[in-house]
Amino acid sequence: FHVYLPMSTMKKLLVLSIALSAGAAFAEPDMDKYNKSCAVCHASGAANAPKTGDAAAWEPRMAKGMDALVQSVQNGLNAMPPKGMCFECSDEDYKALIVYMAKPAE
Repeated sequence: FHVYLPMSTMKKLLVLSIALSAGAAFAEPDMDKYNKSCAVCHASGAANAPKTGDAAAWEPRMAKGMDALVQSVQNGLNAMPPKGMCFECSDEDYKALIVYMAKPAE
């Protein structure tokens, strides 16, 4: 028995499974850090930031891999300043926050 899925569906399932498995490996996000730093742009999509909970917007970013995403946060990318304005965040904090933001909204 075989199920054939379009390539776009397969990619979405792969990214979602990576995000979910990554979520299991990372600690819960510090919501205080999210609210003080990330939410400023990611809650509204300001400056073209991918919105929290918009899995489709996060899909191509998550496909780059967590190490690349953490590097982007540390160095800044486009309108996002270095460290995403969370200067007390560790790499583990960034990972947990990225996974939180990339999860589909419930």
